[in-house]
Amino acid sequence: MTSFTRSRSARFLAGVALLSVSAIVVAGCSSTPSDDSSDGGGSTSAADLTLKLGSLLPQTGSLAFLGPPMESGVGLAVKEINDAKAGVTIDLTAEDEGDTDTKAYETSITKLQGAGVSAIVGAAASGVSKLILDGNVSAGILQISASNTSPDFTAWDDDGLYFRTAPSDLLQGEVLGNLIAEDGAKSLGIIYQNDAYGTGLDAAIKETFEGTGGEVVAEASFNVGDAQFDAQVETIKAQNPDAVAIVSFDQFKTLAPLLVNAGISADKFYLVDGNLSDYGDEIPVSLEGAQGTKAGPALADDFTDRLQTYWTGEGNSEVKDFTYAAEAYDAVVLVALASLAADSTEGADIAAKMQEVSGGSGDGEKCTSFADCAKIINDGGTADYDGYSGDVTFDEAGDPQGASIGIYKYGADNMIERTN
Repeated sequence: MTSFTRSRSARFLAGVALLSVSAIVVAGCSSTPSDDSSDGGGSTSAADLTLKLGSLLPQTGSLAFLGPPMESGVGLAVKEINDAKAGVTIDLTAEDEGDTDTKAYETSITKLQGAGVSAIVGAAASGVSKLILDGNVSAGILQISASNTSPDFTAWDDDGLYFRTAPSDLLQGEVLGNLIAEDGAKSLGIIYQNDAYGTGLDAAIKETFEGTGGEVVAEASFNVGDAQFDAQVETIKAQNPDAVAIVSFDQFKTLAPLLVNAGISADKFYLVDGNLSDYGDEIPVSLEGAQGTKAGPALADDFTDRLQTYWTGEGNSEVKDFTYAAEAYDAVVLVALASLAADSTEGADIAAKMQEVSGGSGDGEKCTSFADCAKIINDGGTADYDGYSGDVTFDEAGDPQGASIGIYKYGADNMIERTN
């Protein structure tokens, strides 16, 4: 495998301490990355590498609405890296993650490992990553997720092969719990899905909210494959809480009408990254006043424009929202830069350079595009990539030390608008 090891500590908890009651930014976000991806800046590449990269993202299943933003982020990054001709060419194999109910990932991960990939971007769901991570570690494959938020990964025994560009649920849970309290709620009901993602966020929201003096008066769980939620809604309604946090994926499309029809107005709803989306007329009740959180800074128009141009140019419909698109893009760029810095396409060698190219070692020169960072590396320097998802800056556990959590609110058109 590799002599590279990381101390699996709870260092990321320092990030939690940096989050004030109403604060959203844990660490300062980077300036907007430049679109200088057409060439290598005139440098001579020190390597000529072909990196076999896999993506395991939800084309089907309960997280399918997150597939287009993440797949477009991966695809755009691959295109811009290959166009840069700076020493690394990516050969991408994309497979469907599905979810823990459909189990599409079982066939897909076998295909990816059989294709000889050195690194995998995914899975999107923490529950799926928990089921495939040990196998990837055994195979020497680096795994980097754009959306895994379970706190459990911080202490995972992964031989230094696991990274994520999304912050832990401890951060999102703290922001959401504090938001609910700041809005004046004294009692809270939580509906959550019974998996790694749901239980982690449920615990984080509850701990934060009750730490402010509030009380969680009702909790109701469901399984990912469930389609009936009458019992959960009745459990919440019976306690008549001031606010309701809903931790789900696309089950929210069913839950929202049930809650509203039970007499719980949408302005009491608090959503999370797994269900926060522009619903429009997909949901037959008004969501006006509902709020939610998801990771990531406000995206530059240039990035979203490039993303749409790439994605629609591949024959796809426009990306509906951009949840985790930046995190997916940055994940690919970081893997490519680490491969270039290591002059290797072996998973363990790439992993050994991931903290360095993200700025986690503190020794690099700031850069905001693959081409600019590659030039630094090819000229013999150390690159410190700051991307569209923020500074990233991996700690020894593979967690991003700098993260931004946005707060959003629904208007009368059931579309979200960032409020911070």
